[in-house]
Amino acid sequence: MVFRRRDRRPIWKIVAEFFFPRGGWWRAAQYVRHRLHRLPDPPHKISRGIWAGVFAAFTPFYGLHFVISIILARLMQGNIVAALLATFFGNPLTYIPIALVSLGTGHWLLGTEFDPEHAGRSLAGKFSDAWADLWQNIIAIFTGAPQNWHRLSVFYDEVFFPYMIGGIIPGIIAASTCYYLAVPVIRAYQNRRKGRLKDKLEAIKRKRAESKAQDNATGD
Repeated sequence: MVFRRRDRRPIWKIVAEFFFPRGGWWRAAQYVRHRLHRLPDPPHKISRGIWAGVFAAFTPFYGLHFVISIILARLMQGNIVAALLATFFGNPLTYIPIALVSLGTGHWLLGTEFDPEHAGRSLAGKFSDAWADLWQNIIAIFTGAPQNWHRLSVFYDEVFFPYMIGGIIPGIIAASTCYYLAVPVIRAYQNRRKGRLKDKLEAIKRKRAESKAQDNATGD
């Protein structure tokens, strides 16, 4: 295959680079910013894509953020590439703050209790319990063992549903903030880039005119 890597990376290296990319997260953020600036669409369309990607990062559907961002970008007539890049607003450095804010907001809206001091430990435990329940019940389909969905039900009631409800408000706030910040920045970058391209074209035309004038003078 043309685009296949020559050096196949082991699984552990792929996982490690997801959490700690080569060059660091600052360099990765600079790369995303650079790519967003160079997209050819108008600033408002690119910014709509950014809105979609940032909002998707506040949903609890991990593994589906790309899909959600694409759907939202299409509905909003935003740039899909910008939406995909903006999903990196949610990354290993921001997942915990996003989860805590979303869960706290969700429990507040639902009128249920939320203990932020022990949320990290309890979240990890509930995620683990939910996956264990899911895996055991899948195996039970083939083995005939009794199924028990209690831990998955606890995860849905105490984590997933509050997260889904609570992520809407902070997601809208964060996405809208990024949108309004992105529009003038992208517009200024595109105008500056157009100015540089125009200067280069004028310089090329000037050189050609000078070269033509020299050729004419030599011919005479």
